[in-house]
Amino acid sequence: MNDAKARHAPQEQFPVAGNCLQIGGMSLNRLAQRVGKTPFYAYDRDLLTARVQHVRACVPDEIHVHYSVKANPMPAVVQHLAGMVDGLDVASAGELKIALDTPIDPDHVSFAGPAKTESELSQAVAAGIVLSLESERQLECVARIGEALGITPKVMLRINPDFELKSSGMKMGGGAKQFGVDVERAPALLESIGRLGMDFRGLHIFSGSQCLNADAIMEAQSRTFELALRLADFAPQDIRMLNIGGGFGIPYFPGERPLDLRPIGAHLEHWMPHLKSDLPQARVIIELGRYLVGEAGIYVTRVIERKESRGQVFLITDGGMHHHLAASGNLGQVIRKNYPVAVGNKMAETKREVVTVTGPLCTPLDLIADKMELARAEPGDLIVVFQSGAYGLTASPTGFLSHPRPGEVLV
Repeated sequence: MNDAKARHAPQEQFPVAGNCLQIGGMSLNRLAQRVGKTPFYAYDRDLLTARVQHVRACVPDEIHVHYSVKANPMPAVVQHLAGMVDGLDVASAGELKIALDTPIDPDHVSFAGPAKTESELSQAVAAGIVLSLESERQLECVARIGEALGITPKVMLRINPDFELKSSGMKMGGGAKQFGVDVERAPALLESIGRLGMDFRGLHIFSGSQCLNADAIMEAQSRTFELALRLADFAPQDIRMLNIGGGFGIPYFPGERPLDLRPIGAHLEHWMPHLKSDLPQARVIIELGRYLVGEAGIYVTRVIERKESRGQVFLITDGGMHHHLAASGNLGQVIRKNYPVAVGNKMAETKREVVTVTGPLCTPLDLIADKMELARAEPGDLIVVFQSGAYGLTASPTGFLSHPRPGEVLV
């Protein structure tokens, strides 16, 4: 995405022709006909490509960009991104299978997660990917599996640092956490990795996600590099991989501004000579999920009924929190805020009203938009939720009330 588009409101990434939103060069009405049903998710491949290019343009050439599959594991999306990124990170055996179906070399696939089962660890060792170890149990289990299979496991050590990513929407490091190994316990585990003869690749240090504050990201990066340099003294082999996570956020709500990558790129450029000097074998990795895919996707649901209750207008749709838990506010919001929403087939409509958009579920939590000004909509109109390319379908309780699963399409 170019800098001009980055300054626009989220929905302005998608053009409008006449009265209808366009995605992937196709009108929303035509796309809905092509999919054949609502609700559905649609992802724009041109926006995915532009976002990867934007990251590449802003960070030093030496930085490797990995995609975190958990953000959106749709196989077509992962396949598309696999042609542009340097590696993939997975968090389950299911995601591992998707990653192994891409052209990415298994040596550039990593597997993180706090509760990897013995079966998952066995599959990862056999596939030759790099495991981010997060506990003594995982270390012992991987050693046993490697011996049984006659394969030397490729491993990194995931560290729970003694700092967090300030201003982040989700803090993944600092304090007591289920993720990674507390930094004070890391030297002992690094010694064990060496004693067990594993193929040690490096360190995975991830402190938080969904941050729109460039200064906070740069501070966390500096502390990450400093920690890696300290731990290198205990490493059984040269550090060849240093995954510093990402943390890059996207704007969802009014008042939030897009993250400016330019100072972050300059900050990384400043660190490169130091890292080349002290960790000459290290491949520095930024791992991005939401930032690459979040703004490239929309969720589309159809108005089934228009209803008034004591002066309030409700648009009741065929989709809701069972498909898009985050938009309903039930995926971590303390105070519910509306995602950017529009009537996608009435983008130029001047007649507007304040409405509440709900889904079909038997719970008042099933909100898509609460008391939001939209174009006047009638049954059959298409409600669009923007910023829906990440943590949408697979982060939602699709089995609730046994409604059909929505469609997904990459256009």
